Amino acid sequence: MSALLAAVDLTAGFHDHVVLRDATLRIAAGRRIALLGANGSGKTTLLRCLSGALRPSAGRVEVGGRPLSHDRASLRAHRRLVQLVLQDPDAQLFSADVTQDVSFGPLNLGLDDSAAWARVEEALDLLSITHLAERPTHHLSYGERKRVAIAGAVAMRPEVLLLDEPTAGLDPMGVGELLDTLRRLDTTVVLATHDVDLALAWADEVAVVCGGAVTQGDPALLGDADLIGRARLRMPWQLELVARLGLPAAPAARTMDDVVSRLGTQR
Repeated sequence: MSALLAAVDLTAGFHDHVVLRDATLRIAAGRRIALLGANGSGKTTLLRCLSGALRPSAGRVEVGGRPLSHDRASLRAHRRLVQLVLQDPDAQLFSADVTQDVSFGPLNLGLDDSAAWARVEEALDLLSITHLAERPTHHLSYGERKRVAIAGAVAMRPEVLLLDEPTAGLDPMGVGELLDTLRRLDTTVVLATHDVDLALAWADEVAVVCGGAVTQGDPALLGDADLIGRARLRMPWQLELVARLGLPAAPAARTMDDVVSRLGTQR
């Protein structure tokens, strides 16, 4: 499967601190990819490189197989294709109210008012925040601010949506609602998270950042005890339970229903 967006042999970091070394991640159209790793492993650095916000010191980002150029015109075009939503929504929200904030991107694409507002209404509806349209952004809860930040990115209709820890700070109901929303989006999503259970249940693929490199594969990769230990993560409870009970490892049990079904076949 060809890559819509890829990081190829990237080396990147900040100042003299290198966090990624020869890291490669390939993102195919329509996929849901969970990006996992410990704090400081380089997840955010990788997302920033993919978005064009950070230029790697070695290696390259490819778009449709072609290297990304970092001149102003190329980056402007790239941001129509790829949108990054940061972990802290307050780093992105700056307008007086929700509608103004979500409309900023579409209006700056040069769309006429009717086309821009159509995108805003669509994004607010997808994120289930239409009722917040006229609310001042500083009157929103943390979870609401997260949804507004994502709506601003969705309104750009990107082909790839990069989300840095979008579930951090949300209560369990908020996490479930956000994941339901992401499933409805007609776009490729890369989601950085520490939550291995979420990654196993939600993602088509997982990518584990460890020692500056990226190991990418199907969600069963989270059952690799050696890799998960080196990455300072833990095995998802579903895979650990199946292993402890001596049940067949394949196919991976990804949900509670999968585990119950597996147990039922062993009776």
